[in-house]
Amino acid sequence: PIKSGYGFMVISTPDGVLAGGEARREKVGGELLFEIW
Repeated sequence: PIKSGYGFMVISTPDGVLAGGEARREKVGGELLFEIW
C-alpha cells in the first residue's frame, strides 16, 4: 500500500492489469502504470 495504506498501485503484468496487492500475492512483476492515493 502507498501513503500508510491509503492508496494503491496499478501494474501491467503478463497476467493482465492487476492492483499492487494482488500482483504481490500472485508473485508476478510488471510495469507500474499509476498510483492513486
